[in-house]
Amino acid sequence: MTTVSRDAAQTFEQLVLDFLTHLERARGLARNTREAYRVDLLQFGAFLAGRGVGALAADRTAVAAFLEELLSDRATPPAAATLRRKTACLRSFYGHLHSTGMIERNPAIELKGPPLAKRRPQSLTRQEIEQLLAQPRGTRPAAQRDRALLELLYRCGLRASEATALEHHDVDLDAAVLRADANGPRQRLVPVPDSALAAIREYLTRGRTLLVGEREHARVLVNQRGEALTRQGLYKIIQRHAQTAGLTDQINPRTLRHTCATHLLASGGELATLQAMLGHTDIATTQLYTNLPQAA
Repeated sequence: MTTVSRDAAQTFEQLVLDFLTHLERARGLARNTREAYRVDLLQFGAFLAGRGVGALAADRTAVAAFLEELLSDRATPPAAATLRRKTACLRSFYGHLHSTGMIERNPAIELKGPPLAKRRPQSLTRQEIEQLLAQPRGTRPAAQRDRALLELLYRCGLRASEATALEHHDVDLDAAVLRADANGPRQRLVPVPDSALAAIREYLTRGRTLLVGEREHARVLVNQRGEALTRQGLYKIIQRHAQTAGLTDQINPRTLRHTCATHLLASGGELATLQAMLGHTDIATTQLYTNLPQAA
């Protein structure tokens, strides 16, 4: 591939940094997506370096060889979704280089990832979700936090990253709404039902104060040391209460989000309203829930 830029001396790391900055400013991609793309590109860069090929000189054959090498890894074969993301990342990366005049054409433009199998989201029955919500018992600060967390994930359909990113100014108890996806450009207002509102209010006014102590902290959900609750910590809390509730299947934050969607539709909720609440950019994603069996 012939490059058209005079600045061919740019390092691969500089090209990646410029691309990621473009994703953040111009396209507004969420932080998690940008981080995944960064890891993908560093892996691709190492592949090219091992063959003595520069990123600006890589052609379609070189890009395809990278993906084929990933597929040939029998020890840790990548999932179809991972390959699709990496393919999309390379198309976008080289599309950016082409649009900025660094290369004459995009070598990844015709590459396509493997098709994704349509999987039904896992959902709990109403009895199972009530068993789970009832597990954090007592008035201890951790129990109050766990009740608020489970209510946020189930009643409001939040993602794990959205729950851990919630800050005080994102929650309006008087208006019974919260602002989700605070790390990305597509912020949305989510209604907070009464049961969740009560749990959140109790936690914020009592439990959180004891966990945080004298220090100041913007995040709503904190751990036992009064520090921001991590995704790993959130997962452990859910799994611990799921085991106590006798739920043998693997329960995670996505399970509660799917359960929220399924139950709202079963109660007569409209698809477009649910799409806005969950923050789906494509209504086809929301439509997956219309084919789920509605358990009592």
